[in-house]
Amino acid sequence: MSFFALGVNHQTASVELREQVAFNAERLRDLLTQQHRHADLNDMVVVSTCNRTEVYAMTEHADLILNWLAETNGIEIKQLLHHVYRYQDAQAVTHLMRVASGLDSLMLGEPQILGQVKSALALSKDAQTVSSDLNRIFEYAFYAAKRVRSETAVGSHAVSMGYAVAQLALQVFSQPEKLTVMMVAAGEMNTLVAKHLAEMGVAKVIICNRSQARAEQLSQEIAHQVEVEIIAFDQLADNLHRADVVSSCTGSLHQVIFYQDIKAALKKRRYNQMLLVDLAVPRDIDPKVETLDGVYLYGVDDLQSVIDENLAQRRQAAVEAEVMVSQLASQLLTQQKILQAGSTIHAYRAHSEQQQQLELGKALADLQKGQAPEEVMTQLAHRLTKKLMHPTSILLREAAQHEHPDYFEWMKNQLNDVFEHERKPKNTAD
Repeated sequence: MSFFALGVNHQTASVELREQVAFNAERLRDLLTQQHRHADLNDMVVVSTCNRTEVYAMTEHADLILNWLAETNGIEIKQLLHHVYRYQDAQAVTHLMRVASGLDSLMLGEPQILGQVKSALALSKDAQTVSSDLNRIFEYAFYAAKRVRSETAVGSHAVSMGYAVAQLALQVFSQPEKLTVMMVAAGEMNTLVAKHLAEMGVAKVIICNRSQARAEQLSQEIAHQVEVEIIAFDQLADNLHRADVVSSCTGSLHQVIFYQDIKAALKKRRYNQMLLVDLAVPRDIDPKVETLDGVYLYGVDDLQSVIDENLAQRRQAAVEAEVMVSQLASQLLTQQKILQAGSTIHAYRAHSEQQQQLELGKALADLQKGQAPEEVMTQLAHRLTKKLMHPTSILLREAAQHEHPDYFEWMKNQLNDVFEHERKPKNTAD
């Protein structure tokens, strides 16, 4: 049985194709529940996100996975053939570890993928499609991801605008749980900023947007994490003093936050500091506000330079992380080999004990018949030795006939090492 990873991602397939093979949790749960009854492919985990759909499975044939992926999505296999990647055993283990660690993500080092892989495993466990061997591989991949996160800098630098704003807030204010944040506009960029700040644990988010419907939509997306208030756009200036952090991204052709507005807000705040982030092009905030004491103003260019520098640092850290993943994958494969050897040794010992009992039974029967004990013992030793040597003798003969002569030499040297070890006198206590 081999471990396979097969799928498509943002590097190999278009958005259209990824949409065709994507699964939502409810549909996937139904499919896997049915699948666990099929003997040919019933040990599998499916990871499906906006950037990838991957099947990890223990099976004899990777073609079974490809067929399943095509059939369950109602598409022709030939549509997938030029876009899927396929890894087996060591390569598959390494790939899973890279995915869980964020090394294979569109945004290098992004942390969300680890949670998505864990959720995929949990769903498959509920559907009873995860063996102990497959579960062991995934748990070790999670261990690898934790090591990468804690021992390298691959995920420690902001590489998105939303994350960068949240990190800026942490740098300026030491207690995020006391912060009030104002989002001026509720478009895509500010939505990401609001979500990052909500996850960071700010006290309140004020949404100031021209469209009430869009403001309510953003409110619903973050209300489970943070207190939210919506104000009309014409109330912007009058409420600026309430905000410790202001993130503005309106798309307006003209400035919407003026020097006098911020000056008045600072006075009402008794000159407690403010962080202003202008994500708009053209700019929303009058650049002159930067001259005011207690104001930190960052624009798109400021944040982009930080992001570019951080991304370079992540890429440098990724080299170290890749080496770590490779080493951890090798360790897992070594552990698996040891486990496999243990089961083989157990089976060999059980076989030997069975032969021992058979020969012992014959010897006891011969003694009861009155045969001489010395003769019985000699026959017992001869028969038992012959039977125990039989498997090794067969392997040696097959090794000698093998097309690679090194195979026989390796076996011979290993046996000689065992014999040498057995010949060494044992240390005894005085």
